[in-house]
Amino acid sequence: MKLGCEPAPLLLGFVLGPLLEEHLRRALIISRGDPTVFLARPISLALLIAAALALVIAILPSIRQKREVVFQEEEP
Repeated sequence: MKLGCEPAPLLLGFVLGPLLEEHLRRALIISRGDPTVFLARPISLALLIAAALALVIAILPSIRQKREVVFQEEEP
């Protein structure tokens, strides 16, 4: 709360983070270190695209707000 972050996403990150790392490592070991294995199946590719799109949609308002501040004219 000191940092202004919501506690629920942080808790999810702490709980699911180690599981994600373990399974990512396992998948890369099975594929002999080839990261394109995640793009080979249509379902995994669609989920990666959806995650990237959700990230862009979440970040876009703050980028637009910063651009508006930069392009505002200063009053004399």
